[in-house]
Amino acid sequence: MIESKKRWRMEKPDDQIVQHLQKELNLSAVSAKLLASRGFFDVDKTKAFLHMDESSMHDPFLLHDMDKAVARIKQAIANEEMILVYGDYDADGVTSTSVMMSALQQLDANVTFAIPNRFIDGYGPSERLFKAAFEDGVNLIITVDNGISGVNEIQMAKDLGMDVIVTDHHEAGEILPPADAIIHPRHPRGSYPFGELAGVGVAFKVAHALLGEIPKQLLELVAIGTVADLVSLHDENRYFVQEGIKQLRKSNRPAIQALCQIAGTEQNQIDEETIGFLFGPRINALGRLSDAGPGVDLFLSTDSVEAMTLAKVLDSHNKERQGIVSQMTEEAIAMVESGEIGQDPHVIIVAKEGWNPGVVGIVASRLVEKYYRPSIVLGLDSEKGIAKGSARSIEGFHLYNELAKNRDILPHFGGHPMAAGITLAIEDVADLRNRMQEQAEAELTEEDLQPIQQIDISISLEEIDLASIESLKKLGPFGMDFPKPMYCIERVNIASMRKIGANQNHVKMELSDGPQTLDAVGFSQGHLADELTPGVAVSFIGDLQVNEWNGRKKPQFMITDAKTDDWQLYDIRGIRQVNRWNQLIKVDQTLYLAFDQKTVIHFETLLNVDIVLISKNQAFPTPKPYIVLLDIPQDEQMLEAVLTHIQPKRIYAHFFASEPTYFEGMPSRDQFKWYYGFLTKRPSFDLQTNVNELAKHKGWSSSTLFFMTEVFFDLGFVKINNGRIDMQEDAVKRDLAESTVYQSREQQMQLEQKLLYAPYMELRQWFDTRLVEQTVPEEEQQWI
Repeated sequence: MIESKKRWRMEKPDDQIVQHLQKELNLSAVSAKLLASRGFFDVDKTKAFLHMDESSMHDPFLLHDMDKAVARIKQAIANEEMILVYGDYDADGVTSTSVMMSALQQLDANVTFAIPNRFIDGYGPSERLFKAAFEDGVNLIITVDNGISGVNEIQMAKDLGMDVIVTDHHEAGEILPPADAIIHPRHPRGSYPFGELAGVGVAFKVAHALLGEIPKQLLELVAIGTVADLVSLHDENRYFVQEGIKQLRKSNRPAIQALCQIAGTEQNQIDEETIGFLFGPRINALGRLSDAGPGVDLFLSTDSVEAMTLAKVLDSHNKERQGIVSQMTEEAIAMVESGEIGQDPHVIIVAKEGWNPGVVGIVASRLVEKYYRPSIVLGLDSEKGIAKGSARSIEGFHLYNELAKNRDILPHFGGHPMAAGITLAIEDVADLRNRMQEQAEAELTEEDLQPIQQIDISISLEEIDLASIESLKKLGPFGMDFPKPMYCIERVNIASMRKIGANQNHVKMELSDGPQTLDAVGFSQGHLADELTPGVAVSFIGDLQVNEWNGRKKPQFMITDAKTDDWQLYDIRGIRQVNRWNQLIKVDQTLYLAFDQKTVIHFETLLNVDIVLISKNQAFPTPKPYIVLLDIPQDEQMLEAVLTHIQPKRIYAHFFASEPTYFEGMPSRDQFKWYYGFLTKRPSFDLQTNVNELAKHKGWSSSTLFFMTEVFFDLGFVKINNGRIDMQEDAVKRDLAESTVYQSREQQMQLEQKLLYAPYMELRQWFDTRLVEQTVPEEEQQWI
């Protein structure tokens, strides 16, 4: 048995709906199943989702105040007023600024931009920067990806005589800023049909309205900001990303070409994962560590040399960011593991002096990923007396609402159900930790604290081919609210398996369900090679990809998790080096069993664990899920009784035999006859002294001679005194098989053949026939 890392959650789509979609839309079976599992039942709506065009976009003037904003901006351009585009320091903010700047420059506006410094100005409108803009002669400020919460700062700008247009997508508070126009997809007095635009999407709508036509050349920037900001990939956003990726793949923009080069990716292969994992982190790294302005300069640059120089700046900052995140994550994990913040907390709150506030959100996400607990990571500033950081949550714990219960000690906080930013006094951190712990204990059940893995569909190996994988790619782009699919392959066999990688921490398998096979790879899943055994049916979840090698394409399954309910047999027979197999065993869940006292003595120092000696007339040990069979029992019934009682999920078969008999065999009757005749001619024979000479003479082993002597003694044919054999003249004639010594050797040879020397699958079959679920009455739980 192997338990999955997470709780798998999968619902089976309706077969009739699947077949209907497949037929009407000419989809592969896998694509139709995936769409049906995600709630696409209507053919027309599904078709509209899959095949989007310009008609998927809404009229920008449906946005509240758009007419006011366009009129004021055109007035500023006509009067040659100075315009400031005020952005944000993340990827959405940088691309929003770039889109707005591009549109205004196209209209020959007198325009510049400013982005707040995370460490000096914090998020959103900054009085410092607004005052600097006024002193520079700015007449109109246009915020992008921020501003909706800047009530006081915008009032100050108005008091100074500047006009302000806010374009934003973040949650609006009860009081809106006193701006001249507010462009927001969820404006409380608006009725825009789609409220999930990213900041760059809002900026694009303004650009569209200003230019009077769709600025398609800007869609590549919209795609980057939309994917990086993790907004819903439905409606307009889906179209923006779909079309934007097409633009990115053939873009002549120096910034895109430079980013591809430093990220080591082919431009014609750009997709949403390229944006999310390669472009986004590099753009975000600027604002996390210093000034995000170079990001805008990069996207606005028309010079390839300048663009490459700026791209290298982004890459350098990203590498620095990665190092900082790794160190902070290690420190945070050490705090959790040491119990410094409490034993098994329901909410993790870690804080340390000097932690970079620009990356605390990433560290919080790492903690959630590792422990599956709501996590808050705070950087302490003892000079200012404040703790500032980010929080990430899990399903079932509404982070914003729970933080709101602590407003009295949280002067500044904001966010969503799953993420938030907070600032509080250092002396209140311990109080917040205690309060949040109590709140989490009241809100979260044990089940809530087990991570969930949503699975889209179960697929068979027969359904997986190159055509079906290519058809699945056409369902993209994937992202928020339309995530990359997770597939389940249920109860398949492992035809072959081996560890790969320099550190042997990855695994490569060939999966089989009989006639069909499929290659599978698990990165950082090397442990599966130690845990999965032949002959078990295993279920896997993961992703489908095309593996191309030397011009040949093959389907490949990328393993995320695995589980099996089958019991497993681990063959550790003949591995003398105990540490080679014992280090793979979970000692606290394992019974180490021996059937001979000599075995206990042999292993007790080697293993440094408690060994249970199984013998007749002894109570059964308390069951554990795993057992190690250190040696071979005296008879099958004894082992069968143990298996019936324990019903182990894992059996580690070592079967140590200090003096194995199977290959030595049983002496023939002719050997017994000759030896008996030999002793008859010598009524008294000193075997101890002469055994080696006699063994050499006959070509037998000395142990064979000792064994035959024990059989004769057991049958009453001889007496033994200090190694001297004396014949019994009045001995009754008896068959060799009547000797218990003879019978024991026969039985031992048979057991060795079945258990010690049998091929793996034969040994597994032997256990299979005996591992039948039985209830053993309490009064019978004793050796008879």
